[in-house]
Amino acid sequence: MNHVVASGKTIEEAVESGLVRLGVSKDQVTVHVLEQPSKGFLGLIGTRPAKVELTLLPQPEPEPAASSPSMPQQTPGESRTEAPDGAPRPASRSAEQAYQEAVRFIVDVARTMGLEVTVEVAPSRDTTTLQIAGPDLGLLIGRRGQTLDALQYLANIVANRYSDSFVRLVLDAENFRERRKKTLEDLADRLASRVIRTRREVMLEPMPPQERKIIHSRLQNHRQVTTTSRGEEPNRRVVITLK
Repeated sequence: MNHVVASGKTIEEAVESGLVRLGVSKDQVTVHVLEQPSKGFLGLIGTRPAKVELTLLPQPEPEPAASSPSMPQQTPGESRTEAPDGAPRPASRSAEQAYQEAVRFIVDVARTMGLEVTVEVAPSRDTTTLQIAGPDLGLLIGRRGQTLDALQYLANIVANRYSDSFVRLVLDAENFRERRKKTLEDLADRLASRVIRTRREVMLEPMPPQERKIIHSRLQNHRQVTTTSRGEEPNRRVVITLK
């Protein structure tokens, strides 16, 4: 993938979103603004997010290093350390460093909010969960997890600045993710029953992609209703209709 189209409330937010998806820094892409953000009438009706296209810049060809009979050849930009057997090996920025920087960022943000927290790193195959523990975490979670989602977004940006490969972090606190999943699944069941009873489609409020996925997954094998998504980020919604 050498280019992406991303959106956000502002141009800067859209660019940051695209950088996270590409796993690169801003100096490695060109940015083309497709749509300027608009607040719409009275700031409420007809709002339109910013939309940008990010394209990866071509990487320059490495210049061959001068070889020396007494020194091993080294690729430009690659540092080397000595292995136990004396053979040189490349040193890279690991995912572990990315996790440490993300944890430091979360702890610092929490401290500015007057909270003392600890963060446990729980890696898995596709994602790594950062479990936040401490007193009074409701402030860090926010209404329907909005503050936690915003912190997760920023922690991913921080982590990917310190890793050579793309890492994906999920932040959780007080088992909020599992509790929110159960709430959304119950909501999906209730609204599916309403659609069957009234024979009218139901459109949910805007949700982030991970929450829309929970609704879709819950109803994907339902015998009488189906789900689709409509609109553009950040106002994309799930719609439940009869089959």
